[in-house]
Amino acid sequence: MAKTILAVDDSRSILQMVALTLKGAGYQVVEASDGQAALELATRQSFSMILTDLNMPRMDGITLIRQLRANPKYRFTPMLMLTTEAGDAFKAKGKAAGATGWLVKPFDPAKLLGVVKKVLG
Repeated sequence: MAKTILAVDDSRSILQMVALTLKGAGYQVVEASDGQAALELATRQSFSMILTDLNMPRMDGITLIRQLRANPKYRFTPMLMLTTEAGDAFKAKGKAAGATGWLVKPFDPAKLLGVVKKVLG
């Protein structure tokens, strides 16, 4: 059975690129336009991995990761940040919240797939 990834980004074009890349590699992808929508989806179904942007309306990616990590269902789920923010301070906040890894936009589809395969095993 294909692993299901929740992709979260307020940019429609980034979501489309992420979904196309992951679906092409055989993953199922569910999309959310911000952290609040993602949190609501994650409470209704289970995901093998979360891939989220940092800066979004209603709920940012770090808050989303923190909220999901508080749920025992997502304690060990890989969560990657995919964002334009590359600063060490942002990465430290992401790690403190429970992010598994950090990818910077614009992303290389091959690199994204490599990281996804690595964290999903």
